[in-house]
Amino acid sequence: MTHAEKPKEITGRHVAMAFCGAFSVIIGVNLALAYSAVGTFPGLETRAPYNESLTFEARRKAQMRLNWTSAVSYDAGQVTLTLTELNGNTVVTPNVLMVIRHATSKKYDQDVELHFDGHNYIGQIDLEPGNWQARISATALDGTKFRRTLSLYLKSAL
Repeated sequence: MTHAEKPKEITGRHVAMAFCGAFSVIIGVNLALAYSAVGTFPGLETRAPYNESLTFEARRKAQMRLNWTSAVSYDAGQVTLTLTELNGNTVVTPNVLMVIRHATSKKYDQDVELHFDGHNYIGQIDLEPGNWQARISATALDGTKFRRTLSLYLKSAL
């Protein structure tokens, strides 16, 4: 006959240690994720958000009256911006500006010099795969400001 070992009892101390260990892991992961999020957040969208909000609705309505649509694309080092009016005509204005931003960090922000080719606004820029934003600003011939942020997702060539 062999001597059978008694199963170990689970005591209150074991339960307390498991409980503390599990919550330590959860809290540690949350702290690591919070640190990572704050470290990569690009910051404020505007330096004076309250002042911007006071005139937001008037600026939005003026921009909507323009009835402009916009689209951006990227291929082989060239970014193409298309601005069209409601009737489908190309918007021609001398002051179209574009900033390409990475969604997570300001260090990748780049101004893009655009030239008009008769139909689109074209600029040269080298972008890595990832989630980018094209911030467009233009002024209509009547002085109305047009602003738009367009997403530009570039897949890797795998």
